[in-house]
Amino acid sequence: MENQINLTYKQLEIDSLGEQFYDAPINITSTYDENWIKYESDNRRILFENVINVCDNVGLSSQIPLSFELAGQRKKLYFNPKETTFAIVTCGGLCPGINNVVRSAVMRAYYGYNAKKFYGIPFGYQGLVPEFGYSPKELTPKSVRYIHEQGGSVLGSSRGNQDVRKIVDTLIKLEVNSLITIGGDGTFRGANEIYEEIKRRGLKISVVGIPKTIDNDLLYIDKTFGFETAFSEAAEAITRAHVEATGAPNGVGLVKLMGRHSGFIAAYAALALREVNMVLIPEQKFKMESVMKFAEKRLANRGHMVIVVAEGAGQEYFKEERDENGKPKKDASGNAKLEDIGHLLEQEIKKYFKQKNIELNLKYIDPSYMIRSAPAYPTDAVFAGQLGSYAIDAAMAGKTGLTIGYWKGSFTHLPLKLATSGRNVISLESELWQSVLKATGQPFDLH
Repeated sequence: MENQINLTYKQLEIDSLGEQFYDAPINITSTYDENWIKYESDNRRILFENVINVCDNVGLSSQIPLSFELAGQRKKLYFNPKETTFAIVTCGGLCPGINNVVRSAVMRAYYGYNAKKFYGIPFGYQGLVPEFGYSPKELTPKSVRYIHEQGGSVLGSSRGNQDVRKIVDTLIKLEVNSLITIGGDGTFRGANEIYEEIKRRGLKISVVGIPKTIDNDLLYIDKTFGFETAFSEAAEAITRAHVEATGAPNGVGLVKLMGRHSGFIAAYAALALREVNMVLIPEQKFKMESVMKFAEKRLANRGHMVIVVAEGAGQEYFKEERDENGKPKKDASGNAKLEDIGHLLEQEIKKYFKQKNIELNLKYIDPSYMIRSAPAYPTDAVFAGQLGSYAIDAAMAGKTGLTIGYWKGSFTHLPLKLATSGRNVISLESELWQSVLKATGQPFDLH
């Protein structure tokens, strides 16, 4: 940065017209919490440099401040590039940008490090278990040249736990030095088990994750690839729903979006358009009666309405399915099975207005599978490519048991175990959710 070395605190001071006398009309908290919307103080400032050098810190403090290791190419490598074989696997649901990650990783391995070989593992962790009968594909710069133009995954994907002993046996057989795993929390739990099994055997195989969750719900990671494409595509569906709603008396456009535990896609898509009048997310329980009354009031005032609901919202209205042992039923990835909240809302809204003898024209739209299979938008394509490249850098340096993260604008190394220790959700006190409430006009409490 030009003139950075000569920059002074004085130059960063902000001028003011004078002392402030009047109370703000909007009541928010003065208590500090990172996730809450609050009054800001002139005394709280962002550090100019958000990266510390541990060597520079010696002598200043006996304890290194909480900080992430930065991703990037190291001067010294653990593996001899010309003797290094990579394998890459994609697990879980589809997400825009998977092929961009794969392509970038392959290009970085070959052109950046002159790697010996690069395998693509078909259909997730199943591809590393011999009983499934899949064979690895050798990936080269030529074979991945155009895959970033496609949605989905050229390698295919699958869900479910597999025998980690057999997976590690296959890695040994293929003479793999580094396994790159693309996936979410289920994939990372599996990757961590593979990492632990490798460690138990005393093997020198690196395991590096790349976060793939369209819901953007991994802990200690500010952004995951595919998220921007997802809420941008979702905004298109909302636009269509708005057109339908305004095209008929008492028109309601009801859109169900992805978000099992976190409502980020629903929230961001609503803010992108400002045409949404109610957003229902998993983080906030709601009463059907409150939803119906708000809808009735909105239609009486404006004659049309758009409702966005995340797939994980309102699951308390369904009887939980249980297996023969009395435990809640889960899908292959270990997630609780979700019921269709969109269909239930459609039925309940129609029923309510019919009982009220009020005309209603409701259109229900569920674009989920079209969204997740879309090619990545340019911003996501760039971001996904960077993740793939940084994963190869980490592996070549001998880093293992980690995923490539993104924190405060920097790419980081994050332990796999930490990434799966919880879930990132929307705080109802956050600036994001307060912005949604302002944009929609819905009440804070629907319960």
